[in-house]
Amino acid sequence: MPAFDKNKVKKPFSNFSWFYFILILGIFYLLFSNRGVPSIEVQWAEVKQMLADGDVKQVNFVRNDFTGTVSLRPDRINKYLSKYNGQFPDRSPQFRFMVSSKFDPEASFEEINANLQADNQFKVVMENNNTNWGDIIQWGIFGLFFIIMWVMMFRGMNRNIGGGRGAGGIFNVGKSTGKLADKNTVNVTFKDVAGLYGAKEEVMEIVDFLKNPRKYTSLGAKIPKGALLVGPPGTGKTLLAKAVAGEANVPFFSISGSDFVEMFVGVGASRVRDLFAQAKEKAPCIVFIDEIDAVGRARGKNAGFSSNDERENTLNQLLTEMDGFASNSGVIILAATNRADILDKALMRAGRFDRQINVELPELKERIEIFNVHLRNIKVDPSFDVETMAKHTPGFSGADIANVCNEAALTAARRSKATVTTEDFMEAVDRIIGGLERKNSTIMTPAEKRTTAYHEAGHAVVGWLLPNADPVFKVSLIPRGKALGITWNLPSERKIHSKSFIMDEMCVLMGGRVAEELINHEPASGALSDLERLTTMAYAMVQYYGMSDKVGALSFYDSTGARGFELTKPYSEKTAELMDQEVRKLVDEVRARTEKIIKDNYDGFEKVAQLLLDKEVIMQTDLEEILGPKVTA
Repeated sequence: MPAFDKNKVKKPFSNFSWFYFILILGIFYLLFSNRGVPSIEVQWAEVKQMLADGDVKQVNFVRNDFTGTVSLRPDRINKYLSKYNGQFPDRSPQFRFMVSSKFDPEASFEEINANLQADNQFKVVMENNNTNWGDIIQWGIFGLFFIIMWVMMFRGMNRNIGGGRGAGGIFNVGKSTGKLADKNTVNVTFKDVAGLYGAKEEVMEIVDFLKNPRKYTSLGAKIPKGALLVGPPGTGKTLLAKAVAGEANVPFFSISGSDFVEMFVGVGASRVRDLFAQAKEKAPCIVFIDEIDAVGRARGKNAGFSSNDERENTLNQLLTEMDGFASNSGVIILAATNRADILDKALMRAGRFDRQINVELPELKERIEIFNVHLRNIKVDPSFDVETMAKHTPGFSGADIANVCNEAALTAARRSKATVTTEDFMEAVDRIIGGLERKNSTIMTPAEKRTTAYHEAGHAVVGWLLPNADPVFKVSLIPRGKALGITWNLPSERKIHSKSFIMDEMCVLMGGRVAEELINHEPASGALSDLERLTTMAYAMVQYYGMSDKVGALSFYDSTGARGFELTKPYSEKTAELMDQEVRKLVDEVRARTEKIIKDNYDGFEKVAQLLLDKEVIMQTDLEEILGPKVTA
């Protein structure tokens, strides 16, 4: 891990945007704040009365505007408090008045002063508003400021939207946001990619072609124009692309499929054109499009969009650039997705993506290698066995294994250990699969805890005694996530599932519900997730796998994903009714078989439940002591 550099930390007030914000507030204050004495609008008749009463100290009159202001004597202010309550400021107010153009200020004020005693006479100041240059300069500065702010705002947008390519922003919003990388900027190589044997070999061949083109061109071979990485999330598709960027001695452009999608019409197609224009200039090069399904979805099947959707226009431009009338020799397209079923067929054809590389979940040997990669910087206890840990994580992706190693290290650090032990790794696996342990003892009542114990014992006993079911590894009564208890199985890494295996797995799922009914003589809601999985498996047997005698060897599975946009079913209502009957028949058969297994082994079932209540966690060895060796096929 690189050292923490405090100089690289962005301080909240180091950004010039704070300076602009404060500057705006200052200018608005200067322009719109009333810095003089507040004035109250009055009529000339009222002002005349104030003057006659001797309440006025001074009158300022502007000749060419026919306006004036009146300042009161300090000892006369209280006289007007009740009349102008709420309008008086903290300091002495001014009364502002207006007169007509026929008003003669000298004669009028002189006449009023003449009728007053010397102590009550007021001072008259005559003024002329000869120019408005002050207001003009003031508003000119205001307009100039907004022009400067406008320019600075667009400069910031240019930096943010331009993708680091100099001038960008809304004036160049159609420019590609793809990032250029090479082996000097990417520190990932094929040595950092564990497992993925077939996929890694396919990608390495592309890199080898770019390094040694004569080896292939001498035999008349041509490099594939594109390769599509397909696989579940977390299996290492993007990691493979990073390794290509680190290994290849050619420019490497990386961009996300969502970067092509914008709110402005035509922006996506423009960005595609600009990306390939840059790629042609630097050919030979590689262009990597991550999550290409964001822009490559099949045309006409975008839910909620018309056939003229901007997304489809972007896809059309991408198809043209990849293999259209003009050639893009020397530009290799590498893309990744976990939704290949929804991609447009024109995008998948040879000439655009010549190779579809499947990046599957790692097998045992591959998981061992992945563990070794992520354990490089972790202080592991000498007793830790990587192979054993790999066997206990079937179905885990590379990202999951990385998460297990990190969680194990965090757990060990939390417990102040010097090294990371097997116990920490097992705790990390439990946390990732089941969720965070809930240690509050008030989560379950004693009755609920007893029901949960028998529920999990039902799963464990049925799974242990059925020959084709996956072996039980651990049973826990400790609540994790939303589950009140969990039975851990070690799934076999089989690729083909027989009918007997599926039936046994369905019996294991039914074990919890049957156990609850045997103990409490009524069903409960604790088997919700079990019944959901059970129903899904039963319908899959009938609808997809052709494992029903009455329905026959028919499969209504849609591997293309195209049927999801249709409103009709590929079978009749009569066939649908028949499939429902077959599913119910399967479930009834599973229920009867499960109930028989538990009743025939009721003593062992009771012992497992009681041991679980006492210890809260029981292991495979505990089950073997009670029920004997695991029954195998």
